[in-house]
Amino acid sequence: MDEREIQQKYYSETAETYNLWHVNEHDEHAFALSFLASVVDFLGIKTILDVGAGTGRAVLYIKQKRPEISVIGIEPVKDLRSIGHKSGLSEHELVEGDGTKLKFCDNAFDLVSAFGILHHIKHPEVVVREMLRVGKKAIFISDSNNFGQGSFLSRSMKQFINLIGLWKMADLVKTRGKGYMLSEGDGLSYSYSVFNNYRQIRHGCKRVHILNTMDANINPYRSAAHVALLGIKGE
Repeated sequence: MDEREIQQKYYSETAETYNLWHVNEHDEHAFALSFLASVVDFLGIKTILDVGAGTGRAVLYIKQKRPEISVIGIEPVKDLRSIGHKSGLSEHELVEGDGTKLKFCDNAFDLVSAFGILHHIKHPEVVVREMLRVGKKAIFISDSNNFGQGSFLSRSMKQFINLIGLWKMADLVKTRGKGYMLSEGDGLSYSYSVFNNYRQIRHGCKRVHILNTMDANINPYRSAAHVALLGIKGE
């Protein structure tokens, strides 16, 4: 069983308790979603694609807060989609899909979002590339920043290792060559930072905005355990 299959098996087995474990109205993604609700007004967003939608949390939120917006969520795990359908989403609003191979044409949606999925993907840059391709006006990402997690000493060590270009090697040592971790609460995950994809997003967008979604100091990279990123492609 490869890494992708391990993660999908985990979600299938925990689908019934997924919302209990992963959804909280006061968590970092809730904060990011409230920010996204303002972004759609500011940019005049009419259509949204949510990648790795899970049980449809973001889709449901947008439908409730901005019912005039057309929003679709894609999710590869059938059991998670089933929970979303039971929550009121139609089979046209929460559909099967793979973030690494989006079956949509270029600029198909005004905005493409991803909440908490990139740290579960071995090559997140592939998903980001697809998001940039399909998003006409902007992309929005809410995810972890491993370099801002832990004590001051732990963060400083990780940031120094990353600075000298040895982070991948150090991570392989930490994970005993696997490159990923397994946990009861999050399944299979990789050590990930939204800042890993910053240059890629900067290249594809005219403006990039960073927001810490959990309490942090003045520098999000150095101190924010979780961040949201908005990349604006147009003016």
